[in-house]
Order: sequence, then C-alpha cells, then structure tokens
Amino acid sequence: MQLLRFFALALVLSLSLASPLRALTLLRDPDIEYALKQLAAPILKSAGLSPTSTDILVIDDRSLNAFVVDRSAIFLHAGLILKMDDAAMLQSVIAHEAAHIANGHLVRRPVNVRNARTAAGIGMVLAGAAAATSGHSDAIGAAALGASNTALRLLMAHTRAEENAADQTGMRYLANAGIDPSGAVRVMEIFRGQEALSVSRRDAYARTHPLSSDRFRVVQRLAAGYADRKRSNPEHDYWFARAKSKLSAFERSPKWTLNRAGEYGYQDVKLMRQAVAYHRQSNLRRSLAAIDGAIATRPKDPYYHELRGQILMESRQIKPAVSAYARATNLAPKNALILGAYGRALLADGQVKKAVQVLEKSRARDGRDARVLRDLAAGHAKLGNTGMASVMTAERYAMLGRLKDAGIHAKRASDLLPRGSAAWQRAQDVLSASEAAQKKRR
Repeated sequence: MQLLRFFALALVLSLSLASPLRALTLLRDPDIEYALKQLAAPILKSAGLSPTSTDILVIDDRSLNAFVVDRSAIFLHAGLILKMDDAAMLQSVIAHEAAHIANGHLVRRPVNVRNARTAAGIGMVLAGAAAATSGHSDAIGAAALGASNTALRLLMAHTRAEENAADQTGMRYLANAGIDPSGAVRVMEIFRGQEALSVSRRDAYARTHPLSSDRFRVVQRLAAGYADRKRSNPEHDYWFARAKSKLSAFERSPKWTLNRAGEYGYQDVKLMRQAVAYHRQSNLRRSLAAIDGAIATRPKDPYYHELRGQILMESRQIKPAVSAYARATNLAPKNALILGAYGRALLADGQVKKAVQVLEKSRARDGRDARVLRDLAAGHAKLGNTGMASVMTAERYAMLGRLKDAGIHAKRASDLLPRGSAAWQRAQDVLSASEAAQKKRR
C-alpha cells in the first residue's frame, strides 16, 4: 500500500485565529509501522507496556516532534524520523515518550480521551495535538467536544518536572534494552539553544517538551553511566534503515532517492528504494524489476509483496495487484493495512462481497484507517446495504473532523439500521459527538 496521507486521525480545525492550523494526518504504511514496532518492542517491554497494544504511528509533518495522548500509541513526526542518523537516536525518542506513558503523565490531562479509538474520539484527541504542535495552544477545534482553552493548552505540553522524570526513566529503558544511550544525547544536541528563541520560533518538539541546559547535562551523565550496557544489534540497524529509507523514498524526490539508494548497505533496501523511485517516475518496468529483486532477497517478506501490489494497483494493473496483495495477506493475515489494501484491490476488481469481508477484517483490527471506511461504504452501497454504507460514511466524516456532515449520515444510518444493533450504536456515538460540537458552536 502506498505511503498514503490518510486522514484517519486528521482533524480540520475551526479556529478563531487569523491563520488556520493545518490538520494533522497520518502516514500509514505497513512496512514502516512494522519496522518501528521492531525498534520499539524492547523499550516497551522494559517500560511494562505491551508492544502489541502500543502502536508507533507517523504524522505527516516535516517538523521535529513526537507525542503521546493516551496509552495506545506513540506519534512520531515524519520530519523527526528523517532527521535521525541511527536507530539509537530514534529509539531514545520512543523511550522518552514511553516514559511519559509509564510514569502516568497522561493522567493529569483534562481532556477525556478514553474513546480515542472511536471515530469521534479520534478527532477530539488530535485537536489538542494540532494546537500544541502549531504553537497556537489556545486554539479550539470543532471536534474538541467542549474542551476549554486551558484543556487544550495542557493536553500536549509537558512540565519540566515531567521531562526530567521521562529523561531518567527513558534512559533506564534504553539501558535495560541494551540500546546505546548516547543516542539520547545526540537527539538533545539537535534542540540545544531552543530556550533562547521565542515560542513561535521553537521547534514543535521544544514547545511540547521544555528543554534546558540542566536537562542536557543530566542526560549526558546518564548516558555515560549506562554506556557499558549497550550491545550491538544488527536487527535494529536494519529496521531503522528500512523505515527511514521507505519514508524518504516517498517524501524526497525520485532523483534524490536513486542517488542514495544503497547508502545503508542492504541490497533489499536499495532495491525497495529504487522500486519506489521508479514507480514515482511512472516507469513500471524498472519499478517491478526492482521490487522483484527485493522479493527474491526476502521471498517471505509480506511488505515487499504489498509494495508490489501498490505499484501494480496504481498503474491500473488490477488483477496482478489482487494477486500480489493476496500473497502479502497470506504472509501477514492479521495486518490491518495489508488487509485494507487487498480489500481495495478486490473492490476495484469487482469482487464486492469478498472485498467487504476483507475490509471488515481490516476495520476490526484498526479503526484509524479512513480509507477503509470509504471503501466499505462503497462496497456496502453496491451490495444494497444502505444503512451500513451510511454509518461507514458517518464515521469517516467524524475522523475528518467534519462532524456536521458526520451527523447527517449518522442520522440516516440510525433510521435504516436495526435499533440496538452494533452498527446502530456506532451511529449513535457519532451522532452524539456531532450534536455536542454543534451546541459548542452556538
């Protein structure tokens, strides 16, 4: 599947500011998310968090930032990943954010995010994130569901005491996992001097994570004290190279990518980068040759088969794309993003009933993918299930922050679906969120 700027978790804010904020959107890619999970797993285990229940998600933003809003996910900006030079640097950021979760720093936040995995709750969560990242922390999002200015201001920003605690705890997680703690020092060096700048000129990370010379010195001392516990980990090096390489292949120009395709020394990663670059140049022959070379290197890697499916799908080679996605699904039958891509290809191929079944499996495993909801709405409409099509559309609009439109479709779904059914209840959730937002606007 393409490194798509999915609007799952996106929120278009209605602001009382002269210049509106840009909505936060996710970059969803199964390969990158799997690679990040491999990097995060030993840290999360050290923190007492579940690697399977805590997602590492990428925000479509070139600024440098990372944040958490609940226990279910750690968000990393694409710009931060691209800025990291090695696995240890990126892992130090993940460890710091994991420490905020494990240390209970989210408990004090006044905005209720316990329904963050629902369509309406997702928009509410990212409202505060968009405000804090932009520096306009007094902004009020339409989907914030009545949160006050103070609530939004406190949602993202950490106190100095929390930052110091997260530094110390995060460094301990790194040491326990055998990860080089000097990565944290190198990350902090990027942000040195931020305190001398006005708030509007600071990096997003510095706005939400207060920096100081004392913090830097403490992290230096901790890194020195834990230095003897670091261990070489080729797997971490590989997955860092893979995540950053694929992200950069979609974010940078094809020419830039081709010039640097082999910089990490992994043949399959080099071929994958070339496949993406040639695909973006609309050179199907060379793109397929490159991805087939990567598959030959790692034949049971579901993510290379998934990328092959994407290349074919976007080149309008539908039936070969279905075959490629089917192979990827067989290798990773529980991956929601791969299931979503497979279902999308089946829908394009006219296999509507099977497509809806596969897409429902995807939605059940990951409710953050707005494109799956769009495809499910189309599939149910083709099958004559207008009530289900309406509830899927309502949830997709809720994720987009278009709560007025979401309410219209939720009301339609409520009238069409059996009262008390699971789908009817989902429509009620969206309808309640829409009505609350409308009351706030009055």
